[in-house]
Amino acid sequence: MHYRNILTHLFGVAMICLLPMSSYAVAERGTFDMERWDTILDNVRTRAAAQNISDDTIRATLKSPAFIPSIVRSDKNQAEFKLTLDDYLARTVNSRRIENGRKMRATYPTMLSRVENKYGVQPHVILAFWGLESNYGSYKAAHKLTDAFLTLMYEGRRETFFGNQLLALMKIADDNNLDINDIYGSWAGAMGHFQFIPTTLSQYGADGNGDGKIDIIHSVGDAMFSAGNYLNRLGWNPNEKIVRRVALPADFDIALLDGKTKKTLTEWAAMGVVNDDGTPIPIADMTAGLVADVKEIESIRANAVANAATVGADPNAIDTDVAPQPVIYAYLTYPNFYRIKKWNSSNWYAIAVATLADELK
Repeated sequence: MHYRNILTHLFGVAMICLLPMSSYAVAERGTFDMERWDTILDNVRTRAAAQNISDDTIRATLKSPAFIPSIVRSDKNQAEFKLTLDDYLARTVNSRRIENGRKMRATYPTMLSRVENKYGVQPHVILAFWGLESNYGSYKAAHKLTDAFLTLMYEGRRETFFGNQLLALMKIADDNNLDINDIYGSWAGAMGHFQFIPTTLSQYGADGNGDGKIDIIHSVGDAMFSAGNYLNRLGWNPNEKIVRRVALPADFDIALLDGKTKKTLTEWAAMGVVNDDGTPIPIADMTAGLVADVKEIESIRANAVANAATVGADPNAIDTDVAPQPVIYAYLTYPNFYRIKKWNSSNWYAIAVATLADELK
């Protein structure tokens, strides 16, 4: 075992003690699998060389690789999403984030205008993504990305995916003369002001400050240009809204509220969809979906039925079909909404971007 393997072995043995026996692929034996770890490192070296990544970058990546047990725990214990839509919006589109977004608009007016002129993405939209992704760059990345990717490759659940991310990161470091050991991000590999993963950055990264390289961690201009380029390539239409908050009839079919069923605005209007103040929705030549917090609606309906039952002499005799129902509020989701979902597939996230963007106009 050569010197690197001795160090890695000692590190692995020390780190394995911090994890439950079931934490990753080879934990059934209760020991860190040095053979697997070395095979991963050797495969990275071979693939990188085949892609003409420089020897300097390969050596820097593999010089002192570290396995990070906390990353494995994070990957295995991702919390199930439980917030209601209202709670999520209260957290993500709060007064401080709105205030900070306005400050950033005043700080970077020229750069935001350049992004809009080149890519057709409005400043308030860029700011909304920036605010949601990294709180305008205030998010402090915790992990060296080479270590994060190697750890997740070793874990094995998505070894191919994270291997591709590592190789893309090495290529990015090579092409832009970046120190790969100075690139930090989230445990899952997202980095910079807009939290791009390396394969996304390799496709959509753009030089915003004119220095001939792309660095979305240290350059706000590069980060904004990359975000604008990405949204432009997704088909962003600056002339369309993202969502519209609407009210629906109390007995509206909630199966239609997942955003997947799309109808013309005329069809939705005919089904009783109106603005949240009761006025008619604007009609245009486009289709849209409807998104709402279905679980919350079901809960409200159940409570309405229960409350109606308590006023009767025999609750079991109440006809729940005629129990009073509350008005339903939802969001009409226009084509830009679905473009946001190609960035992040969460309905809640897309509504939050739209809501924050409206606040920052």
